[in-house]
Amino acid sequence: MDYHIKTENWKYIFNRLSKRQDIRTGNESKLRIFIEAVWFISRSGCQWRLLPEKYGSWRAVHRRFKRWSDRGIWSDLLRDSTEGADMEYIMVDSTIVRSHACSAGYRKNSQDQECLGRSKGGFSTKIHAIVDGLGNPLKFILTPGQRNDITQAEFLIKDFKNTAVIAENQSEAVIPPRKNRKMQREYDVHVYKERHLIECFFGKIKHFRRVFSRFDKTSGVFIGFLNFVATLIWLR
Repeated sequence: MDYHIKTENWKYIFNRLSKRQDIRTGNESKLRIFIEAVWFISRSGCQWRLLPEKYGSWRAVHRRFKRWSDRGIWSDLLRDSTEGADMEYIMVDSTIVRSHACSAGYRKNSQDQECLGRSKGGFSTKIHAIVDGLGNPLKFILTPGQRNDITQAEFLIKDFKNTAVIAENQSEAVIPPRKNRKMQREYDVHVYKERHLIECFFGKIKHFRRVFSRFDKTSGVFIGFLNFVATLIWLR
């Protein structure tokens, strides 16, 4: 199956990329083929070496994708896409993705550094995410699968001021208090009901096989796919 970027979406992506000085954007048609190759890998989850020949050398596409991930180009593209975010409130949550055996072994004793761990479900990586009031992605942090959500909450929300935070029951934001709490406090039940939007977002990204399961040895490449997919969701 082929994946083609809509003309209006490609114009947006190319306009953002062409402003950068650290990448080559002179040949627009080749750049578009590269972006569509990344889309194909993201959606199908296939191995790099199984990339169809029409997208060019799989080695060249892989090297370029990793180079862009290391330079933060995919994360910058996502950040540019969030300019129109609805910041009335933000939502924080996490989801676990299972890591394939081929994602291990980047370097000796590097599992924690590459955000690989073991949760109840086995070998995994945890995606900590923050979305806006409409459920659109804003930022991600990766940790090993067994890491507690609260360890990353502060880092996720530190750049977002003057907005309510909707989180799970272990947090202390716009959430219902525990029934056995001695001092019951007020909360906005209508705002809390909107928390399902972040679950809907997780459902969207897991349509992309390369995010639903982790096959990449380095966390930088995996979060590169995550930022790319999140940008596509913004462009829908």
